[in-house]
Amino acid sequence: MSTSKGRHGEDRACRYLQHRGYRILARNVRLARGEIDIVAQKEDFLAFIEVKAHQTRESGLLAVNEDKCARLQSAAQAWLAGHAEASALQCRFDLIILTPNSRLPAWLPPQIEHMKDIIR
Repeated sequence: MSTSKGRHGEDRACRYLQHRGYRILARNVRLARGEIDIVAQKEDFLAFIEVKAHQTRESGLLAVNEDKCARLQSAAQAWLAGHAEASALQCRFDLIILTPNSRLPAWLPPQIEHMKDIIR
C-alpha cells in the first residue's frame, strides 16, 4: 500500500470512528516495537486500531498475521507505558478494512468494515 493510499484510508477510518462517538487520541504512532495506526477512546474502552485499505476483504485479513498482531501488542504496551492516564481504561485491538465498492461506481467511497477485539 502506498503512503498516500494508507493516509487516505486512515483519514476515512478516523471520520468513521468519530461519527460513532470515538475520540481520536493518536495517529501513526511509531514506537521501537511497532506502529499503531489509530489510538481511539470510546467511553471506558481504549482501542488500538489497525487500518487496511485493500482490494478485497480477504487480502486485508491476511495482512494481519500472527507477527503483525505481536507487534501491535508490543507497540500498545509501549504506548500505555507513556500514557498513565489511560491505565484505567479497558484495552482492545480493532481492525478496520476499507475495500472498493465493486458493484457501484468508482467515485463512491469504499466499504468500511470495523472488527472489534480481534486479538484475544
